[in-house]
Parts: sequence; C-alpha cells; structure tokens
Amino acid sequence: MKTAIIYDWMDKWGGVERLLLTLNEEFPDADWYTSYIDRENASWTKYLTGNVYTSFLQKFPDFIRKSRIFSLFLLPYAFESFNLSKYDLVISVTSSFAKGVITRPKTKHVCILLTPTRWLWGMTGHYITSGWATPFLSKLRTWDFIAAQRPDVIVSISKHVARRCLTYYKRVSEVIYPPFDAEHWDSIRPDEDAPEKPYFLTVSRLESYKKVNLVVQAFQTISKYDLIVVGKGSQKEALQKIAAANTTFLQDISDAKLISLYQHAQALIMPQEEDFGYVSLEAQYFGCPVISYRTGGAAEMIDEGKTGCFFDTQEISSVREAVADFKRDTYNLDDTKGIVSKFARDTFIHKLFSIIYQS
Repeated sequence: MKTAIIYDWMDKWGGVERLLLTLNEEFPDADWYTSYIDRENASWTKYLTGNVYTSFLQKFPDFIRKSRIFSLFLLPYAFESFNLSKYDLVISVTSSFAKGVITRPKTKHVCILLTPTRWLWGMTGHYITSGWATPFLSKLRTWDFIAAQRPDVIVSISKHVARRCLTYYKRVSEVIYPPFDAEHWDSIRPDEDAPEKPYFLTVSRLESYKKVNLVVQAFQTISKYDLIVVGKGSQKEALQKIAAANTTFLQDISDAKLISLYQHAQALIMPQEEDFGYVSLEAQYFGCPVISYRTGGAAEMIDEGKTGCFFDTQEISSVREAVADFKRDTYNLDDTKGIVSKFARDTFIHKLFSIIYQS
C-alpha cells in the first residue's frame, strides 16, 4: 500500500513530533509532505526514512515562510497543490491545513486531528487581534470546514478534541490517544543535578494561548518555592520581564535534564487548555504530580487525588490557591503501569491499523 503522510509544517520539536516518528517507524516507506521544513529547529526530520516533499512555500523568504500571518492565505493553496494521485493511503496529521489535501476517490484518507484549527474556532483572540483580518478569517473558516469534510475518517487524539470536532466540523470521530514512548524514556539516565530549593515546574511552548503568564504572575507573590519554566516561544521575553527573582527560564534542555526536573519538582503546573497534554504523562511517569486547569485533554490524563489535582478558572488567584493548597506527600505515583498500558504504542498502532484496513 503506497502511503503518504501529511503534516502542517516541520519547524519544531514537541509531543506531536514524537507521534510523527512513531508513524515513520510503522510506515518506513511512506512519503512525507509538508508546507515547509526548518531543518535547524526540526532536527528530528533527519530520522524520516521516506522522501520528504515541501510546497512552494519552501522557496519563499524566511519572513514569509515562517510567519503564520504572512503565509496564512497561501497555506490552503500549498496543501491543495500536492499531487497525491499515486497513493493508496494518505494520513494527515494536523491542527490546521494538512487535512485539506485533495485525494482521488480510491485513496483512503485518514486524518489524525490534533485539534480543529484553534485560531479559527474558539481561540481566535489568542492569535489574531487586528480587526482587518475579520473578513479573511470568515473565508478561511469556510475553507477549513470544507477541508474537514475531505478525510474519509477522522481520528481525534482526545475526547476533548472529539467534542470540538463535532462542534465545529459536524463530524463524529474516533478517539485514539497518541502513544507514550516508555521505552525511550527508560533508556535515558537522568541528570542527577537538582536545584536545592523546592520548586514547581512548567513545561510548555511560550505562546499566549498556553497561559504561562498566569503561573509566572502567581509566583510573583510566592516566596516559599521557586518556579522553573522550560520552553521557548514568542512570549519568552515578555514573560521574563514580569517574572520575579524566584523564576528561572530554561530552553533546549536534554531529556536527561527534563527527567531530573520532573523527579525533583513539587508538581508540574499546566494552566492551558491542552488538546492532549503529553507533558502531563511525562511528569506522572517520573513521579511528578500535575496541577492542571480542569479543561481539555490533560484532564483526561490525570487521576484526581492520586496523580494530580485541578483548578477551575484560568486566573492568577486560582493558580496561587492551587499551589498554596498543594501537599506533595499526599500523592503516590510509584505505579506507572496504568500510563504504560493505556497509552502504549502497540495500542495506538493496533487501533489506527484497524481503522486504516476496515472496509
């Protein structure tokens, strides 16, 4: 079965990219298509075993290609321009445009939906604040809805995403949780260098919709603990300006260092509405409880009272109160069998293949 795998853009490393490498291992002969590649920031692409094809955007200057705003109205055309007529199976992995590829009637198109496009549906204000974009966004919503009808099957990565898919795209989707690569994490020896003062941890891309500012601002008045923020993004400089002296920012750290941070932290704090929440699984796997906003995919990953707790509003006071009420010794995360079994790679592959090969 000749296969193509489509992804929006290859310009970073994160939880989704771990999923892509799993697909690469299961479909080693598949061809890959994406709008553009930034090989410096997406070094993981060197492990892709199939051919990788980019759209016409790859030839554009960086300031256009890498800008979501400047390339916004070109991206639908970029994915519609791919000629996929020779493929029997197309798998699109997308949070925006990749689902819009055009396939022939006999080609099976399975979409792994990371989320309905956030900046078009429900979260526009976190991404686009200028009024000039309103009429264009309306046209893009129309295109996005039509594009979401093109896949033969949609697989959502959480129940939260499935609900959004039904709300915005009027499509029922099957939930298949992405795999947690326990074998990878077990192969790494953690860095034993740990901070002396007790600390809480946030691991996230530093973008506005991630709401990391709530945690940083909460720790302006928390002196008992330090805060360590791991990640990078467009909001990093702004967050550093408002951070208190007890807050440290790290980026591009090794997995060994990340494991150590999880193992010694009081808890991981997740103030954002996550579609899945891969880092919450990482934290729990290494014995770190999670304090999470009670909405989104992360809420499906946490066993309240056992592996973490929740706060109900995205406000500074809610984060501060959650930290004040948190007692580390009430959580016991020694048993990781639940994570390994529920989010096993074999479980993901088995469910995905059953969809691919069903008539």
